[in-house]
Amino acid sequence: MIVPTGTANTASVIAAFQRLDVEPVLAADSRMVDEAERVVLPGVGAFGPAIDRIDQLGMREAMTSRIENDQPTLAICLGMQLLCAASDESPDSVGLGVVQQSVTRFTGDVKVPQLGWNLVKPDGSNWLEPGWAYFANSYMVPRLAEGWSGATTEYGGSFVSAMERGSVLACQFHPELSGAWGSNLLRRWVWRDA
Repeated sequence: MIVPTGTANTASVIAAFQRLDVEPVLAADSRMVDEAERVVLPGVGAFGPAIDRIDQLGMREAMTSRIENDQPTLAICLGMQLLCAASDESPDSVGLGVVQQSVTRFTGDVKVPQLGWNLVKPDGSNWLEPGWAYFANSYMVPRLAEGWSGATTEYGGSFVSAMERGSVLACQFHPELSGAWGSNLLRRWVWRDA
């Protein structure tokens, strides 16, 4: 089940799952999110419009409940940032808040947005292996929240490139655009405990 944030590269995400012989469905309402075996929260673009779309669809409570209840959920790129409480990108917008962090813009002498391949370094991760992933981001989660493990990546300093807790996996990178490494990660997420 894919949540239609209105700001995602949904076609690429659908194609990646189809390559794994999985036929994803777009969620039309919160009931579908509640009842889905697995849910993907993708996103490309700005924090504010994406969280506004989730609210317009009435899916905020369904998404937060799902994550708090450890139901299999995958958040991709902006989708990972939406799990946080707030973002410097859209100061007036309130995120899902399941991660009590604020998303910040890259600082220092780096090109923004970060576009291209970068190394993902897991630490205590159950889902991730070290490898190269494709990124497209101007904003980042600076550190892991308490109770979450994951991975870091270097770009003008260290930032969180993935967060995980139980059956919830959030990736700042795009696994659907990260070649065989990303495809293998999606495969593990789809088929683990299936």
